[in-house]
Amino acid sequence: MPAGSQITAIVVAHDSAEVLPACLSALAAESVPAIVVDNASTDASAVIARDMGATVIASPRNEGYGRANNRGAAASTTPFVLIINPDVEIRPGAIAALLEAAERYPDAALFAPRVVEPSGRIFLQPRSLLSPPHLNRDGAMVIPEGDACLPFLSGACLLIRRDIFLALGGFDPAIFLFYEDDDLCRRLRDAGHALVHVHAAEAGHGRGRSSTSSAARRFKARWHLAWSEGYVARKYGLPPPSPARILENLAKAAGYGLVLQRGKMAAHAGSAAGALAWLGGRSALAREGLEGLR
Repeated sequence: MPAGSQITAIVVAHDSAEVLPACLSALAAESVPAIVVDNASTDASAVIARDMGATVIASPRNEGYGRANNRGAAASTTPFVLIINPDVEIRPGAIAALLEAAERYPDAALFAPRVVEPSGRIFLQPRSLLSPPHLNRDGAMVIPEGDACLPFLSGACLLIRRDIFLALGGFDPAIFLFYEDDDLCRRLRDAGHALVHVHAAEAGHGRGRSSTSSAARRFKARWHLAWSEGYVARKYGLPPPSPARILENLAKAAGYGLVLQRGKMAAHAGSAAGALAWLGGRSALAREGLEGLR
């Protein structure tokens, strides 16, 4: 059966014009149609996507990663959706391998290829805030030599059964950025579904290249990382962010400010501000002007 009748790729773009062509070309080579959800890009991301034959859902504002993927999945009609970052290039044969794994493991809901970084390192998530303590071991995770059930899979590239994704409510819409993939994996496992790392499927990942970088974006990213950590900690009854860590980030932000290292100053300041916002009861959606929007 053609891949296009089975899978729709969902690509969330935000100023991703530099990397989007390679991502969409790789999908087209595997006959996978794409829906690009453009999160209010200021560059040519939406134009590039349309010119390359993708269906474009243009958002007038940046709705965040999970909410945008939810919109794309709702607009698709295929049995599977492939959640894929714009800086990921699916490798030849990977789609067929993922679909074969889905047929081979009917009790599994989520499948991920081997994600290979530019250095050649295979990216796996060895631990998570949402893992049971016995899984959060020190050291690097042993790379599986075949298919393997894992507690978490990287949100960079995920194949999921669309009906299960929608039945779970998709990504948690309260999260603007970060931990949405960990949260999804945790909810799938809690619902009794397996998560499979598929050895025969491979994707290349230009990690951190989905959007252009700036001090302001580093502040925003770290704000959301800290806020989301507090949010999922409360959601699953885990310890909240430590006040000592907030003070440490404030001190580091001040120190980097004194030596005029704006990027590092912004990152640590964002971490402190996000944690303080969460402790103060402010939502991530309120920060982005999205509260009350469906």
